[in-house]
Amino acid sequence: MRTLTQIIPSMPTSDGAGVKLRRSLGSQRGFQVDPFLMLDEFYSDDPKDYIAGFPAHPHRGFETVTYMLDGHMRHEDHLGNRGDLSPGDVQWMTAARGIIHSEMPQQSQGRMRGFQLWINLPANEKMKPAHYRDIPAQQIPSVRLSTGASVKVIAGTVQLDGQSVTGPVNGPDARLSTDPLYLDLKLPAGVGLVVPVARGHNAFLYVYEGEATVGEPPSAKALPYRAAGVLSDGDSVHIEGGSGAVQLLLLAARPLREPVVQYGPFVMNTRQEIEQAVEDYRSGRFAA
Repeated sequence: MRTLTQIIPSMPTSDGAGVKLRRSLGSQRGFQVDPFLMLDEFYSDDPKDYIAGFPAHPHRGFETVTYMLDGHMRHEDHLGNRGDLSPGDVQWMTAARGIIHSEMPQQSQGRMRGFQLWINLPANEKMKPAHYRDIPAQQIPSVRLSTGASVKVIAGTVQLDGQSVTGPVNGPDARLSTDPLYLDLKLPAGVGLVVPVARGHNAFLYVYEGEATVGEPPSAKALPYRAAGVLSDGDSVHIEGGSGAVQLLLLAARPLREPVVQYGPFVMNTRQEIEQAVEDYRSGRFAA
């Protein structure tokens, strides 16, 4: 059974053209869980916090996964891809050798809430062609268990109550050598759930509503609201709701164990590769 080994509180920051958000993974040097580089939560009812959006900007060397809970965002990129993100939708973008895209709100009032996750790519995939995929909410399976708990499976396969559930983004896909598992869990107060997680894969949780208890006594620990919890190795994790209902993400993937050199939106293995990425972007070779 996996245990909670580190708690990473989310820190308020801003990105894009001033969008207010909270960053847990990636907020400080060393706050990463290979191959996960960064997790941002954006959440506001005030349009001034999000209306400027994320104008055109580049990426190279990793994948971005945007998961919307509330609101409407539009993606456009230099390859001609265009997609609308509405509540429950997911955008899975493999930047690889380079993509220039924008993510702009399509609303002037109301709540905007969701997550963006960065997943590193292995060295031999960093310069592959970019790939973009929209995943509508209706394509994402959600399983309701007899305890009242529910699990939404965005990526990977999980065994729950004797049934196997596979998300629309599946590890065996040749594009996803990190074999990611991406679950959205909802547990009523005091209800526990044991979730299988592949042994040897790095994993963490992020609580976005309520509080959770992770692990089994006597090693169980509390994971507070808006914090990421890094897990030890093992083949499953026990999660329990607190005094109220809890909602959280569970992320796991095969670690790359490769050097990581990051400069803003570029993530490569060496400084020389970063310098090349900057030069390629400045000279217009990203758009070739």
